[in-house]
Amino acid sequence: MRKKDYLKEPIKHIDIKKYNVVEMIENMGDMAFSARELSRAGKIYDTMLRDKKCTVILTLAGSLFSAGLKKVVYDMVNNNMVDVIVSTGAIIVDQDFFEALGFKHYKGWYQNIDDNELRKLHIDRIYDTFIDEDDLRICDETIGKIANSLEPRPYSSREFVEEMGKYLKQHAKNKESVVLSAYEKGVPIFVPAFSDCSAGFGLVLHQWQNPDKHVSIDSAKDFLELTKIKIKAKETGIFMIGGGVPKNFTQDVVVACDVLGYNLPMHKYAIQITVADVRDGALSSSTLKEASSWGKVDTHCEQMVYSEATIAMPMITAYAYHKGGWKNRKGKRYSDWLNSEGKNFSKKTASNL
Repeated sequence: MRKKDYLKEPIKHIDIKKYNVVEMIENMGDMAFSARELSRAGKIYDTMLRDKKCTVILTLAGSLFSAGLKKVVYDMVNNNMVDVIVSTGAIIVDQDFFEALGFKHYKGWYQNIDDNELRKLHIDRIYDTFIDEDDLRICDETIGKIANSLEPRPYSSREFVEEMGKYLKQHAKNKESVVLSAYEKGVPIFVPAFSDCSAGFGLVLHQWQNPDKHVSIDSAKDFLELTKIKIKAKETGIFMIGGGVPKNFTQDVVVACDVLGYNLPMHKYAIQITVADVRDGALSSSTLKEASSWGKVDTHCEQMVYSEATIAMPMITAYAYHKGGWKNRKGKRYSDWLNSEGKNFSKKTASNL
């Protein structure tokens, strides 16, 4: 088979606006097992959106956008259904920024596949999805190009992703991009492990070519900026897809506030969609009730949903979209605040909030 025989059918992103699942999700609340859990999660998310004091933080882990969930998050950003995003690098760079450059993910398969043949053809596989490695290399090089254009200094990942948004504002071939939309809407995107994706290759190339003066990513600055948002917001809700670094990073800001001397409330609302097994003690599988023992999540309005994300996330989000609680929300534009007052935000200025 030739390369074009594998890369034929693009992945299509599901559009939650087309499917009013409100009645079904509410009826599932009268069922049992995962159906009832999913129904309750949808109601909690809708409650978050109706709570005018609540800042909504979305965390993303796993190969979500390559699997067809990009438009779900794109619509969340555009409709003020999320105020802050914390993500893995692959989702933001290899998947969203990658598609914004005009490239695509393709429907593949995982049974009876010769991965050695894929490697020879420069095709990468994510379970049943194929990606053109040659296109990914262009994505890597574009990240290096952006880094080369910036003042050499440490940046938070949020600052660098904004620069990616600026680049897409002028050069995007596919405007349906979370990075671009978040840039326009002032929604900060944090990627705590930024080098663990195509961005890492681009930054390695940039630093290799500029050993003395170069751009670097300061993960502590990420943590400080998100902590500043928590201090300013006070009340927060988290909608977590998967686990990993984004989950822990976001939950930890409550403790960080305490370290800085602020006795702020735990995350008021919390939802997590996961397939991780709690028995191995891993971070991704730790329950929201367990997080309460660390002082991170309030247990009064939390829900674990044990389901694969491509099934549960569109249903929960579509429920909240069609319930319409978001219609009275205004964008908080935390990126703008971090670039202005938040830049010099300190204990003295925080006391005036």
